[in-house]
Amino acid sequence: MQILGARLPDSPIAWATSRGIPAGEIAGAAPMPPIASTCRCPSAATGKRYRAKVSDCIFCAIAAGETAAHLVRTDDQTVAFLDARPVFKGHVLVIPRAHHATLADLPDDLLEPFFGAVRLISAALPAALGAQGTFVAVNNVVSQSVPHLHGHVVPRTKGDGLRGFFWPRHRYADDAEATAYASRIRAALEQEPGA
Repeated sequence: MQILGARLPDSPIAWATSRGIPAGEIAGAAPMPPIASTCRCPSAATGKRYRAKVSDCIFCAIAAGETAAHLVRTDDQTVAFLDARPVFKGHVLVIPRAHHATLADLPDDLLEPFFGAVRLISAALPAALGAQGTFVAVNNVVSQSVPHLHGHVVPRTKGDGLRGFFWPRHRYADDAEATAYASRIRAALEQEPGA
């Protein structure tokens, strides 16, 4: 059992594998794939994904302008762009330019720029897209598809079908449709004070 705050993994196997010890070398352990622990130190099962070199990070490449994305806002500290597989069209991801894997890793001096950008996007989406509100979320490790901190800002409308955390994903019809959504959000951001 994981005890919150103790930072100990669930099992001896998870503890060992999170430190790089193969399961086969643990006394009395049957050979099996490593078990991902719930502590902040991912096991060998997830370690490769979360210990990737920063140069392998798709979000770092977007922030550097090396990978194409439909940008909606940029500044010295953050980049906001459309999610390629949005919950709803107009779903924006906000990232810090510097690579930080999770919210817990984000330095204090980047909290305001990161959440300030999230707030601005959240305020702009209803005007840009005719939404009634937004849903804002940050995943840390679990359900975090890219190990680079990112905030989700999702346009919401009553009766849109989103229930709890079951997020069906959609695609834009084509690049032109995604470009049009990004343009509408940029235009609304220009109307926001402090943008």
